[in-house]
Formats: sequence, C-alpha cells, structure tokens
Amino acid sequence: MPRSGLSRFGQMLLPVLYQHRLLATGQLHRLLSPHTARPVYLLRQLGELRAMGLAESTDRRTSRMGRCEQLWYITPLGCEVVEAGGEVQPRSYRITPKAAASPLQEHTLAVGETGIVFCEWARRYGDDCGPLDWEPELAHRVRDGDSRLGDDAFLIPDAVLRYTRDQDGRRQMMTFFLEIDRSTMEVARLGRKLSTYARYSTYFPHSPGRRARAATREAWRERYPAFPRLLIVLSGAKEAVLERRIDDLRALAAADSRVTAAGYLRAGVTTIQLLSERGPFAPVVTPVLGDPKPTDVRLTAMSEVPAAG
Repeated sequence: MPRSGLSRFGQMLLPVLYQHRLLATGQLHRLLSPHTARPVYLLRQLGELRAMGLAESTDRRTSRMGRCEQLWYITPLGCEVVEAGGEVQPRSYRITPKAAASPLQEHTLAVGETGIVFCEWARRYGDDCGPLDWEPELAHRVRDGDSRLGDDAFLIPDAVLRYTRDQDGRRQMMTFFLEIDRSTMEVARLGRKLSTYARYSTYFPHSPGRRARAATREAWRERYPAFPRLLIVLSGAKEAVLERRIDDLRALAAADSRVTAAGYLRAGVTTIQLLSERGPFAPVVTPVLGDPKPTDVRLTAMSEVPAAG
C-alpha cells in the first residue's frame, strides 16, 4: 500500500500510531487536531485507515455510565507502510489485537497522556515538542555480557522525550527519561529503578572478547549530549496517597548509595494532575534527592554537575 494513497492527515496520523502503539480518540484529537471542537475529520481519517487495513481499534470501557472509548493502533500492513517511508526509527515491537485489549492498555495510554501534556504546554509556551518527540521503551544497556533478562542488563524507560524550550530568545534542548507510575507497583520497585538509572549514568561498556577493555567514556554519551533528566509521573490514587509515595521514594533514594553518588543523575517526581494543570515549567516537581522544595522539570534547584545538561 503506497503512502501516496493516504491523505495528508493520514500520512501524519499513521506514524503517530506506529510510534505510540495505542492512543484513544480523544488523545489523538488533542494531539493532532486541537483546533477543532469535535474530532469529526479525525474519525473519518481513522475510518479510512481501517478500511485500508492500516489501522484498527478496540474498546476501552470507562467508568462513566459504562460508556466505551475507542483506542487505535496500527496493523502489520500499516507498520510496513510507515517503515517504507523512513520517517521514524523502525521498531521490532508489533502490537496485537490481544495486547491492545489487555490490561496493559492503561499503562500505554498513561505514557501517551504524559507526552501529550508536554505537547499541549509546548503549544502554549511557543516551545518545540511534537507528536513524535517521545519514544516508548528504548533499551539502554547497563551491563556487559549476553544476558537479556529483566533489568539486569538493560534499562528501559517508559519513554524518552525531547523538548526544546524557547524563552527570551534562548533555546534550551532537553531530554527526559519518563517513568509512569499509576500506583500499581510497590514503591520499592520504583526505588530499584532509580538505582538502575544511577547505574546507567556511570556505565562504561567493555569491548567483547578475552582482552576486554573498558570504554573511555560513559555509554550514554554515545546517545545523548547530556544525561537526560529523570521524571517520574504519578497517578491512579488520591493526592494524599501520592504524597506518601513521593516521601517514600525520597527516603529510598537517600538510603541508596548508588543513587546519592550518581553525579549526573537529576531526578524528580510529580503527578499527572499537577503537570496537566500547571505545566512543566511551574514548580510541580519534587526533587528525589536533597531539598524537597518543588521546582520545574529542569530540576535546576538540584546541585549542578559538569555536563549534566
């Protein structure tokens, strides 16, 4: 199926579905056609993609009077079309109808929601953060060897998001590791993830072979001009519960010598509600280490270290 058979909007829509795996109609509306009151044209385009075999949908049952919301994902044929276009980095993952309808959908939608909030505020600020400026689940090696089990060999953020702040004629390019917590995992597991990020910040890869040699600089420098800030975004519980989770996470971080010694790691925690209502450049982020006074996503209140970005 050639790209030329798609409308201009369809050509914009298909890579978004490819990269973000699963998005609700309302999320796509806010992301791609926020200037319209209702997603009439969007739904028409989605219907055409489905008729062409390039996209499909499943239902998400909401709590409001049992009403359903459509969730959209790309088909294998749609993946082929996107990859032939060369606009996005090819990914081996393929979402299946079973996965789209599974309990994993809520986490996938929450990751998408965080990226969309950044995009919405970028429009208000006049900054740069578009529909393809975050990528889910990029693997980062944190241990040498052939093991691919769990977090031992790889760090896999929920997403890596890129954002360019344009303020007073100065442009600041930032990269964020995003971890999304819907209050479904133990805080101790979040603490272990913090430790893995700290390990990645100091990981020097070794060359393979019997005479293995350590690299002369950290692995992250091959991918990023500065070590990305880590932003943990909480949701799924009442405000008091989320505040306790923040306190517990800070206590775990303070007790972890790997985290406290990781000079390049700047990490903060916020809630999706605060991020949505006040924006990323309001004081909505609590630093994981040090002074708990809220700051913005730049985490400039934390101690500066060379090349920390």
